[in-house]
Amino acid sequence: MTDTTDRAAPEPATASRTPRAGARRGRPGYDQDEIVRVATDLFTRHGYEATSIGMLASELGLTKSAIYHHVASKEALLRIPLDRALHALEQSLEAGRPPHVPDNATAGQRVEAVVRATALALIEELPSVTLLLRLRGNTPLEREAMERRRAFDREVTALVEACAADGELADGINPRIATRLLFGMINSITEWYRPGGPLDADAVADLVVSMAMHGLRRR
Repeated sequence: MTDTTDRAAPEPATASRTPRAGARRGRPGYDQDEIVRVATDLFTRHGYEATSIGMLASELGLTKSAIYHHVASKEALLRIPLDRALHALEQSLEAGRPPHVPDNATAGQRVEAVVRATALALIEELPSVTLLLRLRGNTPLEREAMERRRAFDREVTALVEACAADGELADGINPRIATRLLFGMINSITEWYRPGGPLDADAVADLVVSMAMHGLRRR
């Protein structure tokens, strides 16, 4: 469903306006990626429904029509980062399948590969995954994205259940709860990880795998 609430009357894409006091003047040459980046940040901070094209235009220092020159609707601005996030997560499942793991890999080895790939995917698409994790499910597009995420969760849960069936899980661990706790840890990366900090993506993935598969205590 296309959101046209904020659509302005057509103007030339290069039309300018007098910025309000304190507004940032738009740079010439904004492209779709930059507009999507700023929209993703606004959606994450304010929520999709509370963010208008007018807010985005003010943030960028552009006219609404200049934004619509690059994207068809506000919904399209949401779909782009959600598709990026979901594609990255769905691709991480491939890390647990041949040829990325041997044909005879155990369920535990497959889980480890998926955990590592998911942590790396989250960091690679950090703004988009952060937005995905904060969806409220108030629109059809949000609910569609949340269902794709639940499908991903179900596949990982099935892998962890296979670990239990093969006797690879410690006694007393419920596979479904373990999966929730595991991905709660991975998803928390969005709250504290900052690119350029003391840990790079591989170091974070190593820590996640170490804690998830081996625990905190010295063996």
